[in-house]
Amino acid sequence: MSDEPLRLIIHAADAASLARARSNAANFLAAAPDAQVEIVINADAVEAAVDSPHDTDAHLRVCANTLKNKQIAAPDTLVRVAAAVVHIAERQRDGWAYMRA
Repeated sequence: MSDEPLRLIIHAADAASLARARSNAANFLAAAPDAQVEIVINADAVEAAVDSPHDTDAHLRVCANTLKNKQIAAPDTLVRVAAAVVHIAERQRDGWAYMRA
């Protein structure tokens, strides 16, 4: 068994999947407190996240392409990634598990 912490990317692309991702992330961290989790959001999930702040927002990774293309203003407290698809691919390359919410 590995001593490395679990690392999970949860991908959400719409409001319903964002709600599931937030719940999944909270449950995951409750069960594995030493784990790392990122909720990577793009498409319609970005507007949903901006409109409805949540306790899990520190784990959000917001697609800057979506912000630009949909002309959405997000708070500076949300971490941006240049492109959700690239961020997910890089994390998977680095050994992170992937889950679509």
